[in-house]
Amino acid sequence: MTDSPAAAARKVTLYRNGSVYTAADPFATAMLVDGDTVAWVGSEQAATSIADSSMEVIDLQGALLAPGFVDSHVHLTETGIALDSLQLAGVRSAAELLDAVSASSASASSAGGTVLGHGWDETTWTNPALPSREEIERAAGGRKAYLARVDAHSALVSSSMAASAGLEGLDGFAADSQVKRDAHTAARRVARQLPADTLRGYQRRALAEAAANGYVALAEMAAPHIGTVEDLRVAAGWNSASGAVDNATHPVPEILPYWGELAASENHARSILDGLGVPVLGLAGDLNIDGSIGSRTASLRADYADAPGRGNQYLSVAEAAAHLAACSLLGVQAGFHVIGDAGLDAALDALDLAAAEVGEQRVRAAGHRFEHVELADPAAIIRLAGYSVTVSAQPVFDALWGGGNSLYQQRLGDRRLGMNAFASLYAAGVPICFGSDTPVTPLRPWSSVRACLEHTNPAERISARAAFLGHTRAGWRAARYRNPMAGQLVPGAPASFAVWEVEELMVQVADGRVQSWSTDPRARTPLLPALDTGTDPVCLQTVRDGQELYASGALGA
Repeated sequence: MTDSPAAAARKVTLYRNGSVYTAADPFATAMLVDGDTVAWVGSEQAATSIADSSMEVIDLQGALLAPGFVDSHVHLTETGIALDSLQLAGVRSAAELLDAVSASSASASSAGGTVLGHGWDETTWTNPALPSREEIERAAGGRKAYLARVDAHSALVSSSMAASAGLEGLDGFAADSQVKRDAHTAARRVARQLPADTLRGYQRRALAEAAANGYVALAEMAAPHIGTVEDLRVAAGWNSASGAVDNATHPVPEILPYWGELAASENHARSILDGLGVPVLGLAGDLNIDGSIGSRTASLRADYADAPGRGNQYLSVAEAAAHLAACSLLGVQAGFHVIGDAGLDAALDALDLAAAEVGEQRVRAAGHRFEHVELADPAAIIRLAGYSVTVSAQPVFDALWGGGNSLYQQRLGDRRLGMNAFASLYAAGVPICFGSDTPVTPLRPWSSVRACLEHTNPAERISARAAFLGHTRAGWRAARYRNPMAGQLVPGAPASFAVWEVEELMVQVADGRVQSWSTDPRARTPLLPALDTGTDPVCLQTVRDGQELYASGALGA
């Protein structure tokens, strides 16, 4: 469907014969959309009485219609590049990685002949030894190569990439092929020197992937060390006045843009915002206080379990406090990427200093957000709640790296039990929203909901309903979205939703001491897909503000 926004505003569509996830009526089977707004939800009998020839009537055939997902932490360009580049998640040794690079090097990528790859994770290899720069150079046929680790906080580079980016002598450049910190930033900058049209193409690829998986909005976490201001401008440009359309023909998910640049004062923050050329929601997101667990750059209170050292802290408490104070005075969101417990200590101490300078109420009112917050003890969680800081977390991190002898156990030992403390955050009243950090984890929202239900630490599991709200309505709230009704399907709310083919609907809770799986309608709780099968629901249609973003073709009038 390629209706213009004006045409969409006049269109009335009745969805019926399914299940509608709505607080207005837990038994609803039908929903009426008038233009860009939900006009009515109710029963099948009522739908029969209101249906007329002026409406498009869509038979859901038992499908679930639910609020569209919001991904609260994405990197559009990086996701597009990762989707179109060499996939390295499946390699299990340095030899396999080199074979994959060699096989792909016959045809250079669109990024100026550079061989781009993403997703390797040496913690899954039998032998974690990495290939040398020279070996990568030979496998790439003499071309520059940039192969991002799964966490995107380090990469393997070829000799020619190291020379072209001037990496020798930079912090994070070592004898082997893995580059971190400043050296990684420099290598990434060279690898993605892309014209605006190419940037737009990669972002379009990521947006199409998101729409096909039920997302209606994405929080873009742009930052100078990740991409240029042009990256941000291209991303924000999808939010056109005509409804975020590509060449006025195809709508895409809404972009909730952030820019992670450090401000030293109120005037400095204002000058940064004025100089961007596009509106952003705040100076937040991937403004790094520390790095990642996988690359051993997250800042820890004690050494890593598998190597000496406690990671890296990129901002001082004073710098972080000045940034928080400046944004609080402007009434805009500030925030940081923070993963380790020592990194979180620094962020919380910065909140204390900012509150002492500009007042606690100003700090709370600005709605600051911290990204990831993977390692937080009870005392830190209480301090987060005191400042009303939103935590933007990634549940699939735990699903991938939390169990058995996986990454968290290798890097942290028993400290892994304190990772991704979703239930503890909820219990303390910390606002929490969820995302993927794509391309770190895929744009698969139901897998993320399942990860909350099946947390590797049973004490930190939450219900499917809490997880679903964290992936939908909470994402809009975290961005302080202009419409307070966003993320729900009730009369007067934006018509932003997805339709899902599901096997069974249930009420699912995380506490094994009570009945975990129920289909009893007397609970008057809207039902969600049964996720214990391990199979995700299939997206049939995604609609944002009444405009179709994606359709599988399985739904028909």
